[in-house]
Amino acid sequence: MMDCKKALQESGGDMEEAIVWLRKKGMASADKKASRIAADGAIGQYIHAGSRLGVLVEVNCETDFVARGDKFKELVQNLAMQVAACIDVEYVSPDDVDPAMVEAEREVQMKMEDMLSKPENIRAKIVQGRLDKMVNEKALLKQDYIKDPSKTVDDLVKEISAELGEKISIRRFQKYNLGEGLEKKVDDFAAEVAAQTGQ
Repeated sequence: MMDCKKALQESGGDMEEAIVWLRKKGMASADKKASRIAADGAIGQYIHAGSRLGVLVEVNCETDFVARGDKFKELVQNLAMQVAACIDVEYVSPDDVDPAMVEAEREVQMKMEDMLSKPENIRAKIVQGRLDKMVNEKALLKQDYIKDPSKTVDDLVKEISAELGEKISIRRFQKYNLGEGLEKKVDDFAAEVAAQTGQ
């Protein structure tokens, strides 16, 4: 109640501005909670129609009270669906990327034909931009949220964290694609018949 009153005072009585002020305050409080330990939570799953793709995602919060709440459960389910929808996603945050892979890719990018004609300092900036884009495309938190593309998954998590008053973090996820990694035997029925008939 006091926050609403303060928001209206800060915005000079403008309701729309007060709502924006309250949302910003909520995001700021979510950022303050980032240093807390979130050891409770839930594991959510999503199985796509046809049962050819499945996802498990672990989302953590601070208390079991929040973990049992409908808002948190909905978030976990939506995040599992998000992982299933994002084919290229490999890790939760850009911080989770393997530095050795980034350095190997940097070396390849620096030696590409289109880069060799550019000055060294400009080449380094272009390559860093390409690497940042590549890393962000594979990070779940940097993806546009499938149910509201005006915000990222990171924005969604911060928004729910501010609403529930606890730190929420996506710890890990795993995708399962039916038959992935298996070598399938390809039968050529016509060739098999021809071999048996001696033709």
